[in-house]
Formats: sequence, C-alpha cells, structure tokens
Amino acid sequence: MNFTHEEIEAAQRTVYAAMPPTPQYVWPLLGERLGCRLWAKHENHSPVGAFKIRGGLCYVESLVREQPDVRHVISATRGNHGQSIGFAARRHGLAATIVVPHGNSVEKNAAMRALGVTLVEHGDDFQAATEHAAVLAQRDGLHRVPSFARELVRGVATCWVEFFEAVKQAGDVPDVLFVPIGLGSGFAAAAAARVHCEVSTRLIGVVSAHATAYRDSWIAGHAVDAPVTTLLADGMACRSPVPEALEVLRREADDVVTVTDDEVASAMRALFTDTHNVAEGAGAAALAAAMQQRERWRNKTIGIALSGGNVDATLFANVLTTPPQSSQS
Repeated sequence: MNFTHEEIEAAQRTVYAAMPPTPQYVWPLLGERLGCRLWAKHENHSPVGAFKIRGGLCYVESLVREQPDVRHVISATRGNHGQSIGFAARRHGLAATIVVPHGNSVEKNAAMRALGVTLVEHGDDFQAATEHAAVLAQRDGLHRVPSFARELVRGVATCWVEFFEAVKQAGDVPDVLFVPIGLGSGFAAAAAARVHCEVSTRLIGVVSAHATAYRDSWIAGHAVDAPVTTLLADGMACRSPVPEALEVLRREADDVVTVTDDEVASAMRALFTDTHNVAEGAGAAALAAAMQQRERWRNKTIGIALSGGNVDATLFANVLTTPPQSSQS
C-alpha cells in the first residue's frame, strides 16, 4: 500500500491544519539501557495523545469532500481510533457514534465523550464491538468508519515520513524500526513512509503475546484468529486480522515478535524513568520489543514510537509501583 508524493503532501496539509508535527528525540538513558542509539517518535504529544488522530483527520476530510451528504459516522474502538474519529468529526460538524466493549478504559471513554461522541458499550472485546457497529450502521443509515482503510493509513504515514526525514536530516538512518500492531494501520503506514523517504530501515512488527493473531497469521501465511487475553495492551487486542493489513505485513516485515504484559509494563516504567513520558500499554510495546531484542541490535540505531499515552491513572500507578522483573530491567 503505497502513495504518490502528491497524496502524502495532501495528507500533510490535512494533518498540519489541525496539529503540528510531533517530535522525535534521541534519549541517552534509553540508549544506555539498550546498548544502542535510540530514536523515539512522540505520538503521545498529539492532540488526542496517540498517532491515530492522523488517520482520522485524513479519512474524515476525504469523506466530507467525496460524500458531502454524510452527516453521522460510526466506528468501533478500544479508545484511540475513537478519539481520532471524534476529533475529526467535530472539526467537520459531523455527529459520531463510537462503540466500545464493556470494561473499556474509563479515561479513554471520558476523552471520547468530551469530543462530543455518543458512546455505546457492547460486547466483551473489540471484535464484538465492531460487529455491533456494523449492525447499528445498517439499521440507522450511518457511515461506518473501519479501523483499517487506505485513507487511515495515508494519514498515519505522515508520522513516519516526519520521523524518517528528521532522522535523515540529523545524518542518521535507523537500522530497524519496531512498530506495534493493533489492526495494522501503523505498520502499513511505516512501510509506505519507508518507500516515500527512500530508506532501507528494517521493519519489525510487534504484537502482544496475549493477542497473537497477526504473528500467527504472518507465520501461517493466511489469516488466523487468536484469543485475546492482554490486560495491559488494549490497543493491540486484536482477535481477527484484517486481510489487507496482513498482506502488507507479510510483504514488508523483516520479523514479527511478541511481547508479554510484563515486558510492556517494564517498558512503560523505563519510558517514565528515562524520559518522563507516560505511555499506555500499546504505546510502550515498541520499546518492549527493542528491550527484548537488545542483543540482536546492540550498537545499532533503533527507531521506536511512543504511539500513545492514554493510560488510566490507576493502572499506570500500579505499573510504576510493581517491582520490575530482573530479566526486564
């Protein structure tokens, strides 16, 4: 899934009308921790605290331009995609309904409601929520926004174009980029940006060890469902892979690795200790993978994204006060 230079430039105009580029920094303490040079892209600094906003902005801008009669959109989420759609819908005067599973993040739910979203709770996991969103869309004649689509990927690609261009200007090119996978828009966007920026950085997908559908499918060569049991990385809680996203992953990934909730928690603590940034579980997954794979990439240049910082305060407090395992220091 690649884009022309004109499509990327149009996405940049759309995104930058609503937010500035986010920063990327070399963090010395993280580099010491991993024995490498580490660049971190701070998507937790976006207006909704996560990278998803870029996709929502481009999707809704395209929607209102091509289908001006649409007045109400609906989608399903564990939080960040829903915030992105709510944020973009409000900019264009559209109503938005977002379906979340029961037990979803309290603070993500509050953030979506603050954006004017009508929140519907249904089912026990994301898959049940997205199936219910489809039912409501059909019943009420609403435009259903998928969680993976070309326009979403085009918007998210602006994140990785920023990253690669900034790092190149600093005279550096990462040897490897770790990219967390929920439904795959972030990974597909990184692959598209790699082509756009003409870099040879290897891409490693990162999934939760408690939600392995994409890794199982990558190994099997076809879509494989897997149960979801992660308690920390809700943004990676995928039970069924999206075929288009899986196709990109199979073609572009150098590897796909799994990280446990314990490893994610250790990465959340490391990010706070070394950078004083707050990461949600999925937002820390790239660093968790880099920490796990540190020997493989020692003395290399590594790229990660802190892709989201929307973690409930009580959960984050528990992560910070839980003694780290010695193997994950």
